[in-house]
Amino acid sequence: MLTPVNRFKNALAAGQTQIGLWLSLANAYSAEICAGAGFDWLLLDGEHSPNDLGSLLAQLQAIAGYPDSHPVARLPMGHGKVGEMLIKQYLDLGVQTLLVPMVDTAEQAAAIVRAARYPQGGNGGIRGMAGARASRWGRYTDYYSAANAQVCLLLQAETPLALQNLDGILAVEGVDGVFIGPADLSAAMGQVGNPGHPQVQSAIADAIQRITRAGKAAGILTPDEALARHYIGLGASFVAVGLDTNLMVRATGALAAKFKESVAPAPASKTY
Repeated sequence: MLTPVNRFKNALAAGQTQIGLWLSLANAYSAEICAGAGFDWLLLDGEHSPNDLGSLLAQLQAIAGYPDSHPVARLPMGHGKVGEMLIKQYLDLGVQTLLVPMVDTAEQAAAIVRAARYPQGGNGGIRGMAGARASRWGRYTDYYSAANAQVCLLLQAETPLALQNLDGILAVEGVDGVFIGPADLSAAMGQVGNPGHPQVQSAIADAIQRITRAGKAAGILTPDEALARHYIGLGASFVAVGLDTNLMVRATGALAAKFKESVAPAPASKTY
């Protein structure tokens, strides 16, 4: 058997819009339900959700039965803390696409690239070797020579410093795309909980355009349909259009409100 091609990475490189869903429930059962919905990618959140390696593995196994929906995993790291061990462990689990939060400089981006690569041809890679699930315990006979090319690295720009250094981050070889984090960016710009502020939206629009001009994929998350379509129109190519937790909050609140006058339907989230 040969190492599977990362079709999500290829789709981004070809400029094809990929629509995703954010998974925060840390549960394989709900992940499988979402995998059957038809999204191009599903984000398994290790940063703000109660995920560990075991729960990530269970979700990867559940999603594997739905090959048209690609799992992307976000690591619990950032602000210059490279997390070489976590990157290695996520990749060894079989994650092909990583989302790394809070990347502020080109130097941090380069360190992340090195951590995600096996040493080959002087590329500076430092990923440790192991016969893990990623290679199906050696059954992918070409894994160690093919893995680097199939890893997709997406970095999050979530601060004014990151936007200041965005061009340098984009110039790092091995970075496939940059995801703009509206919630943290708005907080860092003095607009906590208000990513819709005109200054924040202007910064997001400028960042998306700079990312696409550099030939990289631009990503973002918003449960607001009109805003999601706006970002796609600006050139964002991997866009998460909802969150499992938010969908559950809204649906359960609306259902309860139909039968209990004292319950008000939950508003749509505006914090992402």
